[in-house]
Amino acid sequence: MIKAIIVDDEPNCCKTLSLLLDRYCKEVRVTGIFHNGLDTLQSINASTPDLVFLDVEMPKMNGFEMLEKLATINFHLIFTTSYDQYALKAFRFSAVDYLLKPIDREELQNAVQKILKRPEMPAAEQLQILFQKLHHPAAAVTKIALPTMEGLQMIPVQSIISCEANDNYTTLVLKGNKKLVVSCTLKVIEEMLEEHSFIRVHRSFLVNLDEVEKYVKADGGYVVMSDGSHIFISRNKKEELLRKLLPNRE
Repeated sequence: MIKAIIVDDEPNCCKTLSLLLDRYCKEVRVTGIFHNGLDTLQSINASTPDLVFLDVEMPKMNGFEMLEKLATINFHLIFTTSYDQYALKAFRFSAVDYLLKPIDREELQNAVQKILKRPEMPAAEQLQILFQKLHHPAAAVTKIALPTMEGLQMIPVQSIISCEANDNYTTLVLKGNKKLVVSCTLKVIEEMLEEHSFIRVHRSFLVNLDEVEKYVKADGGYVVMSDGSHIFISRNKKEELLRKLLPNRE
């Protein structure tokens, strides 16, 4: 049985989430409901829960500020939030679980099942990525967290040479002659890397422009990457690629 607390300054949201958990997530028992960060801190320091449903937007001390005041985070986290493009992007970068309000029953069940299947707590590095993106939303992060079959992998952005789509999975080609298969689509990774020097050159390929060694016009056009691989360019992507490789090109 998972012992959970709900943290939200809106009583109706707390009541709704508690009812959903009671009805559809029998593995979860709600042991406390709190409406502000200070009371939550005191409760967690007295008795650590297994899972915290944490509202992002709260007066005086929001959910992120509350977490930063904890010495350690040794419990599972599921953020609950209304739509906020910066917060959602930060969640995607760090692969931290979140639910959009109003909370959908199936999404709640999926989030709980994910925790049951992945018993490890959020990594400190994972939360560091989250806080970095929240505090500096315009800054490009140096690492991203990506789901794998084993759990989560923190990937330095500049270690990525290219990414290849494979249905709902993506194969990352990394420096050091390494490859990594991650459990998310190429489109998701493209959105995460849009602030970096990456470009979608083909329906199935995303490349790091800093790792392009040569562009060859033959055979319709392809790039030679730093690992020696050849990646062909879609006709409708050729102009964009050349514009980025040669920014002063007329």
